[in-house]
Amino acid sequence: MPDSLTRIADDLYQAQLPLPFALRIVNCYLLRGRDGWTIVDTGIHTPEGEATWRSIFAELQLLPEHIEQIVLTHVHPDHFGMAGWLQAAAAANGRTISVKTSPLEQAQADRVWRSSELADNFVAYLADNGMPLAMAATVAGRMGDTRAMTFPHPPTIEVIQPATSIRLGDRLFQTIHAPGHSDGQLLFYDADDQLLLSGDHVLMKITPNIGLWRKSDPNPLVHFLESLHDLATLEVRLALPGHKTLITDWRGRIEELLQHHYDRLQTTLQALHAGATNPYTVSLAIFNTEHFSPHEWRFALAEALAHLEYLRQRGEINRIENGDVMHYHLL
Repeated sequence: MPDSLTRIADDLYQAQLPLPFALRIVNCYLLRGRDGWTIVDTGIHTPEGEATWRSIFAELQLLPEHIEQIVLTHVHPDHFGMAGWLQAAAAANGRTISVKTSPLEQAQADRVWRSSELADNFVAYLADNGMPLAMAATVAGRMGDTRAMTFPHPPTIEVIQPATSIRLGDRLFQTIHAPGHSDGQLLFYDADDQLLLSGDHVLMKITPNIGLWRKSDPNPLVHFLESLHDLATLEVRLALPGHKTLITDWRGRIEELLQHHYDRLQTTLQALHAGATNPYTVSLAIFNTEHFSPHEWRFALAEALAHLEYLRQRGEINRIENGDVMHYHLL
C-alpha cells in the first residue's frame, strides 16, 4: 500500500494528498459502498496530486467511473481543488458523478473560485488592515496562483443541508454545521460507529485558521468557540481530520483548542497594550512571521483580525478608521 493511503476500516480509507504550501498534506477520505465510492475532499490540483490519486486508484483497483459522489466539507482550495478533475475523469469513462457541499460553501465557491471577485479586492482588504501596500500586492498576487490550482471547476455543485442525513458509502452520517474556519463547513457524524469526519474544524498538532475575510461571517471566532462547546457533547470514538493525525481524545482536543484561543485573545490585548494598532501589527505580535510565505501572511492577518473583532464585539476594545487603515484601541 502506498504511503499516501491508510486503511481505517474495511470500507474506509484515508488518502494523503500533497500540498505546495508549508502544511504539505491534506487528508481526504474514501468510503466504499454498494453503489460505488464516496470521496470526501479532494486535494489541490497539481501534477503531484494527480499522480497521487492515480496511485491510490491503482492500489484499491478503483477506476474513476467507480466513484459515486464527491462530498466537500468546505471549499478551501486544498479540499475543493481536484473535485472538477475527478468529476471529469469519471465523465470521460461514462459516469456522471455529483459534487456536493453546503449552501454557504456552494456560494463561496462561486464567489472565490469561479470568479475573481475576492482577488480583485484583496489588495485593498490587506492594506485596509495595515499591511504595507507593496507587501499586500505580493500577497494578493499569489491568490491567482492558488485559484489556478482549482481548475477545472465542477459545472454544478449540489447542496447538502446541515442537520440532515447523508449516505457516504454504506454508512449513514448526520451533517453538522461547524462554522469558524469556513462559514459553511460541514462535519459528518456516524453515530453507530461514533466516527466523525471533522474537516478542518478540529485538528491535532495544529489549530485551524479562524480568519475574518471580506463578505464572510463578521465574527467567525465567536461561532467557532460556540461550535466547539456544542461538539464536545458528541460521543466520538475516532475523528478523521483534514490535516495531521487522527483524533482519539475528542473532548481533550476540544479543550486544548478552546484554551488556545482564550490565550490568543489575551496575547492580542497585550499586543494592543504594547502599541500595536491594526491587524497587521497585531499579527507580528502573535505569530512568528520571520519566514512566512505570502500564503501564510494572508492567514495570519485574517486570524489577527478575527480576534480583534471578537474583542471589539464583546466591548473590550474599539475600532476607528485612521486614514485608510482600521485601527483598534483598548478602551
